Amino acid sequence: MERNIGFKERRYIEELRILTKATALDCIIDERFERIIYVIQKGDMGLAIGKKGENIRRMQNVLGKRIEMVEYADEQNAFIANIFRPVEITGVEKDPVSGVLLVSIQRKSDLGTAIGKKGANIEKARLLMRKFWGAELGDLRIGEGAI
Repeated sequence: MERNIGFKERRYIEELRILTKATALDCIIDERFERIIYVIQKGDMGLAIGKKGENIRRMQNVLGKRIEMVEYADEQNAFIANIFRPVEITGVEKDPVSGVLLVSIQRKSDLGTAIGKKGANIEKARLLMRKFWGAELGDLRIGEGAI
């Protein structure tokens, strides 16, 4: 999937590299939810977050926006699992009719966390899946044997 990174995004990625020494592959400026979503190189997540989340707090103070981070994965299902972390994903299926991806979660009690306040988490997942995989994300479902 071809991704274009604009000037503002490059600036934010460089700011992350300077403050945390972690490598971001991409970032999305989400004006709707007033946040910056970084896609962090595999293995750099601990470095990006910092001890007790201090790097994220410092980035939020410097940039004046909420910071969210997702670790990149080469495999689509693993990337979706990283986006929804800490919610446990039990499966991802492609709807044969509409072609959208349907994500199944383990517990019904995790549905609110997966969707997020005002739909922020599901919107983050949709933005990232469109940008990195060219795929549309559909609804969340409760997996079989859900608690």
